[in-house]
Amino acid sequence: MKLYTRHGDTGQTTLVGGKRVMKDDIRIAVCGDLDELNAHIGMLLSFGVPERELNVLIRVQQQLFHIGGELSNPDFAMPSHLTAADIAQLEQCVDTLQKETPEPETFVLPGGCTAAAESHVCRTVARRAERSIVAMSHEYRVEPLILQFINRLSDYFFVLALNLNFITSIDEKKLYITCK
Repeated sequence: MKLYTRHGDTGQTTLVGGKRVMKDDIRIAVCGDLDELNAHIGMLLSFGVPERELNVLIRVQQQLFHIGGELSNPDFAMPSHLTAADIAQLEQCVDTLQKETPEPETFVLPGGCTAAAESHVCRTVARRAERSIVAMSHEYRVEPLILQFINRLSDYFFVLALNLNFITSIDEKKLYITCK
């Protein structure tokens, strides 16, 4: 099977269910943002994270893949893969990391160790994906759990970045925003 089909050469692509749409359709933009987030998570994993977080991140990658499938064509009936338990599990991960990490005293600049810096990139891409999904929700039905999950995910990446800097002995105070 060839990788290229030439079907997208005119600026169109095919949704789940076979419908052709322009590549700038909001559904395609959302899937692109989710795909980019998934790729950044893959990069974050390549920098090395504690095994507990490795397992969380691999599960998140799989969930993002399913979310992309669900949102790629909201007219095509698909059962949601997300549950309230998934949100609760992600919240528990955030809570655990927060308990293990000193609270920042002020706003923090993205940076520190490579993995923490990439976690900040994941956080910002998750926020962009969230904005895209909200925009999509004005035209199409979006499962509320998806927005909750993406919102919690950006929180997770923030506290993960703080934690990664903490466990690698990065002086987070050097990354604090100052008014001087």
